Amino acid sequence: MTNAATTQPPRSMRRIALASMTGTVIEFYDFFIYGTAAALVFNKVFFPELGAAAGTALALATFGVAFVARPFGSILFGHFGDRLGRKGTLVTTLLLMGFSTLAIGLLPTTGMIGVLAPILLVVLRILQGLAVGGEWAGATLLTAENAPTKARGKYALFPQLGPSVAFALASATFLVTALTMSDEAFLAWGWRIPFIGSVLLVAVGLYVRLALEETATFKNSGPVSTKLPVTEVFTTRTAAVFLGAGSTTAVFAFFYIGVTYLTSYGTQQLQLPRPSVLAMGIVGGLVFAFTTIVSAILSDRVGRRKMVVGGNIASVAAGLLAFPIIDIGTVWSFGLGLSLVLGVVGIAYGPIGAQLPELFPTRFRYTGAGIAYNLAGVFGGGVVPLFAAALAASTLGSLGIGLLLSGVSLISLLCTLALPHTDADSLAAQDAELTSV
Repeated sequence: MTNAATTQPPRSMRRIALASMTGTVIEFYDFFIYGTAAALVFNKVFFPELGAAAGTALALATFGVAFVARPFGSILFGHFGDRLGRKGTLVTTLLLMGFSTLAIGLLPTTGMIGVLAPILLVVLRILQGLAVGGEWAGATLLTAENAPTKARGKYALFPQLGPSVAFALASATFLVTALTMSDEAFLAWGWRIPFIGSVLLVAVGLYVRLALEETATFKNSGPVSTKLPVTEVFTTRTAAVFLGAGSTTAVFAFFYIGVTYLTSYGTQQLQLPRPSVLAMGIVGGLVFAFTTIVSAILSDRVGRRKMVVGGNIASVAAGLLAFPIIDIGTVWSFGLGLSLVLGVVGIAYGPIGAQLPELFPTRFRYTGAGIAYNLAGVFGGGVVPLFAAALAASTLGSLGIGLLLSGVSLISLLCTLALPHTDADSLAAQDAELTSV
């Protein structure tokens, strides 16, 4: 079977690409408003007895809990996505994310119900993690499995725009609340508005996803496996999972340092005004979107692996440069440093929307790509920001954070160099070869 036989005409591809991006923006928006709230307000409303520093650390730890849940979400929803189809699974992840986010917005604070409040917060954060764990692979496959081989990178970039657009949108939402109400009102109830208001976005995303059809490659792939998809992933493509995860870890490390830790760092350590920090978040998100678009399109010309390698090399340098720039202490230096951190992310992130799916056959592609992506999220997005807080308090200070980011980038670089070239392959051709990479 050739890839050409299963791809969609250009008009259909544009509709599929926009639909995949819309859903991903909504899911990541819900995911990121938690991160912004954790950095700005959750230490005060859910952990008030711990003080500013300890409360912020614990609030950011609850943000990291979702990363532990994400690989389990990729296994759970990957199972149904590989056996029953991509479309229905993505509708389910969207509904789960919408419910969890609304519930956080309505959750009573510790002052109202005591210790039960942070416990429920963690439970809802785990549900968010499960939803996002099943989201990325499915959204990416909507485009990658329908796109022509020579334009797979271009179309697979659309769901990759989800995090950057969502971060800019989340920053803008909190900026509006910061500019239209007092700090006391924001702390009392204003932080809830982005969570409750996301219901409208979820309704739009649900409408878009229900109108989609199943991917062409999945429909033409033949009978599903009689085995568990996760079992086949780890018995036939173990190296692909761990090398794919390793190559993507620096992307997560830089991105979540940018979207969560630096929000707290700018307002607390640098004492910058909260509206200014949020405004620079919008700028950083747009820079991230730009580099994502450029690198994804270039990956169709020069190759996925070359672009990811270039992104990892740039990240090694950016890790050493970002904090000296940020620590100048002005709003503009903060914005420049944040844009550097998020800009290098896009160089590697753009191509992986096509690269990770290319490593796995259709029968367990949803599960395999999802596990690789979300394992990277555990180490890069969950663990690295926690180490960052500890390093900032050590004698190394922010220099330690930069060294950590550069070290993670070197690991990602080595893993990327060990991956095979897959750019020119038809996705359907993967189905005929189930040998380990």
